[in-house]
Amino acid sequence: MPIEMDHTDRRILECLQKDGRLQNVDLARKVGLSPSPCLRRVRQLEESGVIERYVALVNPVKAGMGLTLYVRVWLTGQDTGTVDHFISEINALPQVLECYLMAGDCDFLLRIVTSDLDEYRNFQIRHLTRIRGVQSVKTEISLQQIKRTMELPLR
Repeated sequence: MPIEMDHTDRRILECLQKDGRLQNVDLARKVGLSPSPCLRRVRQLEESGVIERYVALVNPVKAGMGLTLYVRVWLTGQDTGTVDHFISEINALPQVLECYLMAGDCDFLLRIVTSDLDEYRNFQIRHLTRIRGVQSVKTEISLQQIKRTMELPLR
């Protein structure tokens, strides 16, 4: 359920999405508040779950994980046991950065990062296709990253 936010809350979120390390005094200045009310609003956004956590965005190429793959997965069935088992196994694989349960052609869509194609092939053979209930996988290879953002459009 969405949380009710005013213009100032949205402005706080916009600023923190651009720089999560922004000091409260600087944030308060940017959004037009004094530091105490600004900090109170940030704490409310954190406590309500609007702000889930703070992270550092790591450049995957510079970290040696420059290959991004999108993998569509079909399961043998959509029963609760098969789906829950797949989700549990995927959550244990650090190469899988995102996993979505899909409506449509495939059952799941994964975003996976690896260092190269050989590493992905080993991951696919040793982990992904060995998950009980996986019927087939189709892999799409990203040639070039055009846009990468984690900022939600809040206006």
